[in-house]
Amino acid sequence: MGPVTVIGAGLAGCEAAWQVAENGFPVELVEMKPKKFSPAHQSEFFAELICSNSLKAARVESAAGLLKEEMRRLGSLLVPCADACRVPAGGALAVDRQRFSQMVTEKIRSHPNITVRQEEVQHIPEEGIVIIATGPLTEGPLAEEIFSLCGGKLSFFDAAAPIVTAESLDRSCCFAASRYDHGEDSAYLNCPMNKEEYEIFLDALIHAERAPVHDFDVQNPKVYEGCMPVEVMGQRGKDTLRYGPLKPVGLRDPRTGHRPWAVVQLRREDQEGTLYNLVGFQTNLRFPEQKRVFGLIPGLAHAEFVRYGVMHRNTFLNSPGFLGTDYAVLSRPNLFFAGQITGVEGYMESASSGLLAGKNAVCRLKGLPSVTLPRETMMGALSCHVAESASKDFQPMGANFGVMPPLAEPKRDKLERYAALAHRGLQALEPIRTMLEEEGIR
Repeated sequence: MGPVTVIGAGLAGCEAAWQVAENGFPVELVEMKPKKFSPAHQSEFFAELICSNSLKAARVESAAGLLKEEMRRLGSLLVPCADACRVPAGGALAVDRQRFSQMVTEKIRSHPNITVRQEEVQHIPEEGIVIIATGPLTEGPLAEEIFSLCGGKLSFFDAAAPIVTAESLDRSCCFAASRYDHGEDSAYLNCPMNKEEYEIFLDALIHAERAPVHDFDVQNPKVYEGCMPVEVMGQRGKDTLRYGPLKPVGLRDPRTGHRPWAVVQLRREDQEGTLYNLVGFQTNLRFPEQKRVFGLIPGLAHAEFVRYGVMHRNTFLNSPGFLGTDYAVLSRPNLFFAGQITGVEGYMESASSGLLAGKNAVCRLKGLPSVTLPRETMMGALSCHVAESASKDFQPMGANFGVMPPLAEPKRDKLERYAALAHRGLQALEPIRTMLEEEGIR
């Protein structure tokens, strides 16, 4: 069998190529830069950081910190590079982005088992093991071929609504019910507003500060009508939201016995009921504004956001039922995907998917079964989200403790709970590390 082909030298592609090369197999890494740049990219170096230079929290007892520690223990390329390029950022791991990308590029280019080919890939190779890590701005014939393979892309614009943790909600202000139904429906929580509460919320919403929209995010403005930001909808009239996503029809507040003036519905995001999505709240507000304005909704005053709403171009696969937890195409086991195109969200999340795809490419080459990480690990929980999400509205997900199974013995204190989840995750990772070592996989 020839070299493993990795398409795309972003964070996921570099991590995947490194995993294969470190295990003694040849890799051909294909990258279109500097011959061609996407609208978001500027640097000729690999693993370019597009937005923030922060890789999120450093503490192992945090979701992002646990993810990075798992990657360290599995032989990551990018996490040690980030550690070496760290800049002061409080409790976060932030890096000198130029130095970081340059270091990753040098390590990739100098590896004896990696050959870099600089050209734009138009078609998925038919032969050999292939890892596609072309990112959320994948376009052209390659994009058409990818989405034809998976039965169509899920989204051209990422119009995701915020997600909050169930435990942070004030249940005294919410009630569980579906429209027109009597009794509880655990899939929905309803946050009722009276007229005064609604008008205060609406005023704050339409005057809140919005995030800038990049030119490459508005190439097809027709898409926006179908994923209207809630703040834009609110500007269309004082009752527009009440006749739209906040309509109270078919619901009665059990505290009053009457229909509320308006209702914000929260829909379960996961099977365990640990996360809830704000229905119809796709938004382009800046993150601090989302926390402030949405905190005016009854029940959300102290809500913990695991993902803020976003509105930007973000092409990703309808991965559940298409990819396995090893990031391989179920119908084509030698074809892997990695990075944001799979439905993970964030720098290190993307890199972690590349790490796991690379390890599993090595397993293919050695004739071994795929490596599936336990859901108690953060990497395993993210791969399960990608492969097995039950949500009808599949959206990208970053590292958060809400996607992991709850503890057998619940802990009320949040810090204690996070520490216990992190400890459990690292314990669950150890048998996998041992197994890989026994099979000679680095």
